[in-house]
Amino acid sequence: MAELDTDLDHIIPSSVLPPFWAKLVVGFVSLVCFARSYDGDFVFDDSEAIVNNKDLRAETPLGDLWHHDFWGSRLSSNTSHKSYRPLTVLTFRINYYLSGGFHPVSFHVVNILLHGGISVLMVDVFSVLFGGLQYTSKGRRLNLAPRSSLLAALLFAVHPVHTECVAGVVGRADLLGALFFLLSFLGYCKAFRESNKEGTHSTFWVLLSILLGAVAMLCKEQGITVLGLNAVFDILVIGKLNVLEIVQKVLHKDKSLENISVLRNGGLLFRITLLASGGAGVLFVRWRIMGTGPPAFTEVDNPASFADSALVRAINYNYYYSLNAWLLLCPWWLCFDWSMGCIPLIKSVGDWRVIALAALWICLIGLIRQALCSEDSHRRRILTLGLGFLIIPFLPASNLFFRVGFVVAERVLYLPSAGYCMLLTLGFGALSKHTRKKKLIGAFVLGILFINMLRCVTRSCEWRSEERLFRSALSVCPLNAKYADLNRHVDALNAWRNATVLKPEHSLAWNNMIILLDNTGNLAQAEAVGREALELIPNDHSLMFSLANVLGKSQKYKESEALFLKAIKAHPNAASYHGNLAVLYHRWGHLDLAKKHYEISLQLDPSASGTKENYGLLRRKLEQMQKKDV
Repeated sequence: MAELDTDLDHIIPSSVLPPFWAKLVVGFVSLVCFARSYDGDFVFDDSEAIVNNKDLRAETPLGDLWHHDFWGSRLSSNTSHKSYRPLTVLTFRINYYLSGGFHPVSFHVVNILLHGGISVLMVDVFSVLFGGLQYTSKGRRLNLAPRSSLLAALLFAVHPVHTECVAGVVGRADLLGALFFLLSFLGYCKAFRESNKEGTHSTFWVLLSILLGAVAMLCKEQGITVLGLNAVFDILVIGKLNVLEIVQKVLHKDKSLENISVLRNGGLLFRITLLASGGAGVLFVRWRIMGTGPPAFTEVDNPASFADSALVRAINYNYYYSLNAWLLLCPWWLCFDWSMGCIPLIKSVGDWRVIALAALWICLIGLIRQALCSEDSHRRRILTLGLGFLIIPFLPASNLFFRVGFVVAERVLYLPSAGYCMLLTLGFGALSKHTRKKKLIGAFVLGILFINMLRCVTRSCEWRSEERLFRSALSVCPLNAKYADLNRHVDALNAWRNATVLKPEHSLAWNNMIILLDNTGNLAQAEAVGREALELIPNDHSLMFSLANVLGKSQKYKESEALFLKAIKAHPNAASYHGNLAVLYHRWGHLDLAKKHYEISLQLDPSASGTKENYGLLRRKLEQMQKKDV
């Protein structure tokens, strides 16, 4: 691939070509892009997957992680989404333990570092995909495409579509899945490190690659697709299969088809069999673990999949694919949630949006034709591998094999974007080759990198708080019912904030802000507002009560208890104060104190149904404990 690298010599300076410097540049750029998200809140799905997920807490046995889904529900439950990612949840639990609670900074820093590491690994992956696999006599792999691999890695590192995976903590599933996906691919490449004879390989590295693919799947479902990419790579690069030649012989019924060497390569067939059987085994085990079959989604999650007409389903699925392609090509139209009516259903071929899916297939057919018919064998191979990397990891999100719980999701493009970056790099090389204004092309490419970096920084800021995130989505997807709902919340918060600016001692406005933020899952922000309010109005028992509730949900039990007791001292006859303190003690494991305050609360307000129910649960628990003691 020296020719492609020569075409890129006006874009990538030779001074950054040594592997160490290339990886240093890529790593640094990737960290700069998303560093602004390090101190963001827990937003959107973070509340359910992290803050409200009991699997992160020490009292939940580690073994339960292997029987629960990503959100902490039992996989056997009919309401489970079946998203089985125990290794990702384990990293959340470690984060929680090391940081001493739900402190977002440590969670965000891990995500940023993971993206940096993955971007650095991409230099090695792209060097194999562009330059092929060749080792020295000492077993060291040669980078035969330093410029193209560096440019593709930079394009990957700064792609704004990755913001959801990096700035949203739940995106760690995609990051970890991608990490082990790449390690599996590079491990598979090592199977041929000491092969001097064509067709020989190290079975150990093939098996290790399958194991790493299984680990990738335990982080995010699409991780298992690496086995498909490994098979394509083996057939095209190791087996040197000429797809065009086979197609031509099949069409002409050529009897020499059986003499094609790759089809008689025992080593290749053995490796493909290992990959296929390994993948089938892993998928079977996962299916058994899921217990009750595929997940159940609602029509608002994925309306096209509920359409009665197969034609309507097919049109809309293809339209969704075109939207994903557009997000890769022009990542300015980003939104954290495309469900809930965001994208109206296409119900007839007369809808103008059909043009988008037609454009998608025209481009795909053109690329596939080049991948099959190009006279340049290297070009054919790169196009095929690029399309493979683009399509194969996307298949689990395609609705082709099973219904998925979303319409469009930027997070699922994390791995497929690597294939897009390959194709884009090849396109830049071809453009540079066929024009005399090479410096202009170089300036254009550098401009794209710089603009994408700015977009990453801007988008990372939008992910720092739920209010900013929802506001950014309103301009992209105003039809989504969740935007509409939170926008009313945002308006209310702004009104109450304005009231506290005009009148800092406005207790009701402060309380309303704390309660609304608490109810919408923004515990960190609710805590900050509560502390700010108490600094201004230190003796307000209602503010103490509201903040104590927030601290209790954040498992800051000691501080929560102190505020509850202080509020009760100021207003001893408030039944809700005693009732919520009892709930705190109940969660904390101080059952005698919980019983005492439940009883006081019921004396003050015998009609409180919630307190009655909790008191009944506590009494049954105490009776069971007494029976065990006997």
